[in-house]
Amino acid sequence: MTDLRLTVPPTTGRVDITVAASIELDGRFLTVEERAGGRLVFNQPAGHVERGETLIEAVIRETAEETGFGFVPNEVLGIYHWHDDSDDLTYLRVAFLGEATPPTDEPVLDDVIVATHWLSRAQLVAQQARLRSPMVLRCVDDHVRGARFPLTCLSELNLERQLREVGP
Repeated sequence: MTDLRLTVPPTTGRVDITVAASIELDGRFLTVEERAGGRLVFNQPAGHVERGETLIEAVIRETAEETGFGFVPNEVLGIYHWHDDSDDLTYLRVAFLGEATPPTDEPVLDDVIVATHWLSRAQLVAQQARLRSPMVLRCVDDHVRGARFPLTCLSELNLERQLREVGP
């Protein structure tokens, strides 16, 4: 029997839960160029889940805030666990695939967003040193290879909202 060992990145006391939208059109991926850590980096439309928000609500909001696009998630691309040694943070990213609708007006984007781009995988590889994290290219690769999971693989037990709906 083969000994299979998995190396799991360490988890610090703080785990940031983030979401990302993987949106592809004709072999190019919707990408944001943003300021992070004193540099200009490329990322999928992505961000943190806010208190009281579901994962799906978060990815819809983050996509709109960072690109102006409407986004309706219809599948999970993957769940990514990564530890960033530079700031000693662990990230748990849930990436989604779905239908995107371009903005009808000039969008007002988050202050950290410099521009949006449609970039091919090759263009992203050429900018690898400027990717926000290794999760960016991994999501693109998973998208290209056809990784897909139904939204029902997520169980969101938002107890705060349920308790508010039920009342005291």
